[in-house]
Amino acid sequence: MKRSERKKPRRLWLKIPVIIVILLVLGVGAYAFSVYNNAKNTVNEKMHDPVETIDTDLTKEKLKATEPLNVLLLGIDSEDDQRGRSDAIMVMQLDPKTDAITIVSIPRDTRTEIVGKGIDDKINHAYAFGGAEMSVATVENFLGIDIDYYVSINMDGLVELVDELGTITISNEVAWTDSKYDFPEGIVEMNGDKTMSYVRMRKKDPMGDFGRTHRQRKVIEGIINEGASVGSVPKFSGMMDILGTNMSTNMDFDDMKQLFSGYKDTRRNVSEYMIAGSGQKIDGIYYLIVPDEEVQKAHELLVSKE
Repeated sequence: MKRSERKKPRRLWLKIPVIIVILLVLGVGAYAFSVYNNAKNTVNEKMHDPVETIDTDLTKEKLKATEPLNVLLLGIDSEDDQRGRSDAIMVMQLDPKTDAITIVSIPRDTRTEIVGKGIDDKINHAYAFGGAEMSVATVENFLGIDIDYYVSINMDGLVELVDELGTITISNEVAWTDSKYDFPEGIVEMNGDKTMSYVRMRKKDPMGDFGRTHRQRKVIEGIINEGASVGSVPKFSGMMDILGTNMSTNMDFDDMKQLFSGYKDTRRNVSEYMIAGSGQKIDGIYYLIVPDEEVQKAHELLVSKE
């Protein structure tokens, strides 16, 4: 199904924040009704935040019919000079027909039209200008796709989750040392503060922001692996409280249950793609200029395959 009435554009970040919620809420279904009820209230009363850009009725029809869904994932960084901007931007397509997930990452410096603002700017500025509403509209316009759900999470919230769990482990691919921690290649165990250092490093990564996005995904995977363990069940309520404070989505609790039951096998096959472009300064500001053919390639990865 497509929202055909939307004006078409001129031009056409496995495991992610929404799966954290699905696993934490539903992976311990036998825990207790009180926990279940607390999770439901947290999702519906604290996390649930619809946006007008997304047709909720149409999305629920697609969910009920287990059609492919596109989920916009926004990681909101709270560094002083980046407050309120979505420094991690990914579109994840869940396709139950092929039991596959496709994740397309959009570099934060990508220059594009900010829908509702009427200017061309860095795509991560859309969140600063107009929150999830403007981010959804801008990404839809940039890629020529429909977004069915969005999930935004404050990156500080990920750190709080790590501290609630105790530690997480990740497989590190780039060795470096900062003023506080060593990050050797291989398995690294991290608490919350070390995790923050891990996800924010840019200058020592040969892939720059591309590498940073990759490390953010590794942290999310580490949280899921630890959060879904049996030993983490007693910490469930604390984790839900953290998510309730740091996460927003247009999904309600029933949507999450249905998504888990109808789309859980999509985790079997995960592919990732990072949109590429060339750096350019315009009026003294650095942007990533993405060619039309690259946008088209990303578009084709995310449109429904009939």
